[in-house]
Amino acid sequence: MTVYVDQLVVWTTRPPFGRGSCHMTADTLDELHAFAARIGLKRAWFQRHALAPHYDLTPRRREAAVAAGAVEMTFREQKARGVGRTRRFGGSLPDFEEQG
Repeated sequence: MTVYVDQLVVWTTRPPFGRGSCHMTADTLDELHAFAARIGLKRAWFQRHALAPHYDLTPRRREAAVAAGAVEMTFREQKARGVGRTRRFGGSLPDFEEQG
């Protein structure tokens, strides 16, 4: 199972992301959701983005993901490798409800 986290970026000053956030992606949705559950993320936090489905992570959650084995890779590196792209999931994503 390969799960990836990109760098922390401060996009807003609003909680809970005022100290920065990053994206957590994976090679498959099953891997992504299983890993998210392992580090205590709620399925409702899943971002069903059309090109790169992901979870947004706070700095503390990012630390937990890395400690649990997530691979650190910049957004540009992920984009260049096609990490987390819908093509990795066989095209279009199923409806969120079908994901459990």
